[in-house]
Amino acid sequence: MEDIRDVIIVGAGPAGLTAAIYTARANLAPLMIEGVEAGGQLMLTTEVENYPGFVDGIMGPELMESMRKQSQRFGTEILTENVTSVDLAERPFKVSTASASHLTNSIIVSTGAKARMLDIPGERELLGHGVSTCATCDGFFFRDQELLVVGGGDSAIEEATFLTKFASKVTVVHRRDSLRASKIMQDRARSNPKIEFLWDTVLTEVTGDGKVTGAKTKNLKTGEEGTIAAGGIFVAIGHIPNTSLFEGKLDLIEGYIRTQPGSTATSVKGVFAAGDVVDYKYRQAITAAGMGCQAAIDAERWLESQHDA
Repeated sequence: MEDIRDVIIVGAGPAGLTAAIYTARANLAPLMIEGVEAGGQLMLTTEVENYPGFVDGIMGPELMESMRKQSQRFGTEILTENVTSVDLAERPFKVSTASASHLTNSIIVSTGAKARMLDIPGERELLGHGVSTCATCDGFFFRDQELLVVGGGDSAIEEATFLTKFASKVTVVHRRDSLRASKIMQDRARSNPKIEFLWDTVLTEVTGDGKVTGAKTKNLKTGEEGTIAAGGIFVAIGHIPNTSLFEGKLDLIEGYIRTQPGSTATSVKGVFAAGDVVDYKYRQAITAAGMGCQAAIDAERWLESQHDA
């Protein structure tokens, strides 16, 4: 008879790792299935300046590795595999990977989100050949080149600012005439002599033969079309929640997992969700970690209620 876990955590960003720390300390012996691309979006982030407790900032991957080791210190078991399916029809729930199936009385979903793409000609073909969604990963390869960053939120402005460490010029291409980024990030970008802005504009095609040479553009107010030269294009236009495993099994709202007001409980009793897979408003490491704590406590209390029943 296969062992039945108290809790399985699917995903290992700030939410999942915090949930692992809390459930492990509660002696629930959590199994975390972290995925082959573990660590969430902070693995693609350079210096994290706004996570409390780090006066001089900390590198995103370093923060994730510290959380991971902390969860293991308290007894979290970690599998570096992708979950291939979940069965929530009855308890114990079944969570399957390519190598095995695992039974559990509760699940914490913390699968995060992935970068949204432009879906224009040339983008997919040149992904990894000048098109990138990760300045931290690829910025080093674009020394002394002119680059484009598409987007107007915090992620786009953070990418643009980081890329000025390598690029000769960074042009932020935004479909509106004002940024959505926080004021401190806007001020930092506007004061950077290497950053320029192309307003009311979208890219219609990525150009290049085996390597990015630039892009075709369109002004949304005038309809004027043009071209712009660039050695690299960084797409930073938002994210898509990783919820494909749970479609038709949990209630979703615009792709994000719906949770009950004031709780991390989902539409299925015993299943909880935290982090960017739920949060379409704040999308911060600290809020994800806070939700991971909430999910762990919610799961622990729910399990206790089942034992008492």
